[in-house]
Amino acid sequence: LSGSFSLQAPSEDAIFGRQNVSTWFDDLDFYEALRRALFELETAVMPDRKPSTWIAVNCNAVFSPHTDAGVGKGQSLSLIVGLGDYSGGELVVEGSASDIRYKPLEFDGWRQRHWTLPFHGDRFTLV
Repeated sequence: LSGSFSLQAPSEDAIFGRQNVSTWFDDLDFYEALRRALFELETAVMPDRKPSTWIAVNCNAVFSPHTDAGVGKGQSLSLIVGLGDYSGGELVVEGSASDIRYKPLEFDGWRQRHWTLPFHGDRFTLV
């Protein structure tokens, strides 16, 4: 199983955060609970960081060298953390590999080339 989806930060007008969620979630109450939990996790992990407007959830995704497209939805820096039972899968940013498994890393995804090293197991990333 592999794939990705994005969640918009919870707010009363965040209806766009529900786009295409029916392919991942039958239960919208579960979706809302997950969305709130992930944004609360970001605040707990990086309390001094400006809160993100979106979080991408990746399951077993492998990315080739790239820079992110777009304007970052108001963010200037990306924050990534790896979760799951896996080995390998370091994130390489401009040629420097970092172990992100339960270790958050901030980097400029719009300016710095980054990619995923091979891994074994189930690897989730929150970006």
